[in-house]
Amino acid sequence: MKTLFLIESKSNKFLSFTTSILRKLASADCFSSSDIAKYMVDLDIQIPTTFDPFAEAGELGGTGTKEYVHIRIQQRNGKKSLTTVQGLRHDLSYEKILKSLKKDFCCNGNVVKDNELGKIIQLQGDQRKNVSQFLVNAGIVKKYQIKIHGF
Repeated sequence: MKTLFLIESKSNKFLSFTTSILRKLASADCFSSSDIAKYMVDLDIQIPTTFDPFAEAGELGGTGTKEYVHIRIQQRNGKKSLTTVQGLRHDLSYEKILKSLKKDFCCNGNVVKDNELGKIIQLQGDQRKNVSQFLVNAGIVKKYQIKIHGF
């Protein structure tokens, strides 16, 4: 069923009518068929349906909404902490990145596999700024793609 729009000449408001309603109005002599044809416009537009803002996120294959790399700190016992890195591309070798991070920052770490978030790199200590600089200098991500969280 086509949707037609009737335009009021004074206020330019669009009122949606279906074809069957307009035919009933024309047959009831409320409006003549020439008046209806004068103010009726047949628009070939797609009427929007429900909008899903996260539909594209699944197609991109990334864990973040805009392909961000999230660097967070988690507090452990007392003043001990963990630095986590998530959101790196899936085609990268996490083990090689972890090996060079451990060597550069003299800390221990590992790669954790999570069902929802994918692979996450964990490092001992507060290494947020160091990891951010390392990822940018190595050319793994751009600076605007990094989000640093914590304190």
